[in-house]
Amino acid sequence: MGLTHVTVTLKALGSTSGNYEADFLVDTGATNCLAPAGMLRQIQVQPVGTMVYELADGSKQEYPFGLVEIRFMGEITAGRVIFGPENVEPILGVTALESVGITIDPANRTLKRLPAIPLK
Repeated sequence: MGLTHVTVTLKALGSTSGNYEADFLVDTGATNCLAPAGMLRQIQVQPVGTMVYELADGSKQEYPFGLVEIRFMGEITAGRVIFGPENVEPILGVTALESVGITIDPANRTLKRLPAIPLK
C-alpha cells in the first residue's frame, strides 16, 4: 500500500508575512498537522502551547504547537500545527481532513470528499 501526499499551504492566522507550501503526508493516525519549526517561524507562526505527542515508535515527545490557516484541495480550515524537527516530513492530520469533509479511501489510498459533513 502506497503513501498519500497532498499539497498543503499553511499561513499564520492574521498574518500577511507569506505562507509555507509543501507536499504533506496524509496521516489518519495523526490528530494534528506537523511541519518543520524553522519554516513555521519563517512565516511568523507563534507557539501558543506545548503538548506531549506519542510518536510512531511508541515514544513520547513534547512539542510546541501554533495555530494556522490550512489550505488543501481547494478547501480552507484552521487548526493546530506542531513545531517539528527541521528534517521532518510535513504531516496533514485527520482533524484538518475531517473539518472540510475529506476522508481517505483505504482501498486505493485516495482522498475523497464526503457528500455532506456529518452534523449529528
